[in-house]
Amino acid sequence: MDTPASSLEALKDIRQIMERSGRFISLSGWSGVAAGCWALAGAAIARAQLAMYPENGGIQDIVSRGIRRYRAEGSWELSDLYARLIVLGACIFVGALSTAFLFTWLRSRREGVTIWGPSARRLLWNTMLPMLAGGVLVLRLIYLDAVGLIAPTCLLFYGLALVNGSKYTLGEVRYLGYGQIILGAINCWVPRYGLYFWAAGFGVLHIVYGIWMWRKYEKSDREPQ
Repeated sequence: MDTPASSLEALKDIRQIMERSGRFISLSGWSGVAAGCWALAGAAIARAQLAMYPENGGIQDIVSRGIRRYRAEGSWELSDLYARLIVLGACIFVGALSTAFLFTWLRSRREGVTIWGPSARRLLWNTMLPMLAGGVLVLRLIYLDAVGLIAPTCLLFYGLALVNGSKYTLGEVRYLGYGQIILGAINCWVPRYGLYFWAAGFGVLHIVYGIWMWRKYEKSDREPQ
């Protein structure tokens, strides 16, 4: 005969199964660690590029000065430094995205679940929408020469994307989002240090989050029973 305690336990198990079926839970902690390492490497390379210019008054000064100069000449050709930074950012994004997919795919394969399904599509849509909106704003900031606000804008909209997408994946993702939003809000008032805030948010926070998630969800799965 079933007791009230066993019935309650069964209801809890059913609820957990339903929650798992509606969420994409195969995100790997190593994805966060890899993304953080890519971000720190990119920040270090960007800092080295900026150090080549003794007159540097901050990344926003160099970039905005280049934009104004070429706009005054009626040309949208970009300065060498500006072009290198854009290529660097694109490479970092592709590298982080590729390694995140790789580690997530490996975990999904290990657990025997499909990496692309309804839950994954919901997660993708709810995270990409805020980031696309932020990308539009970033392009407008570049056009207006408000380059000092690019880093905080990226942090703020990325944080919003994580919080919004956390409903469709592991709930702890929202804490990473909160951290990005806090850093972005502070960076709005000290825009000259955008590169350091960018490294802290996309680099350090990702690594800390990734290690935390790996220890919580993946480490025990690899330990011998």
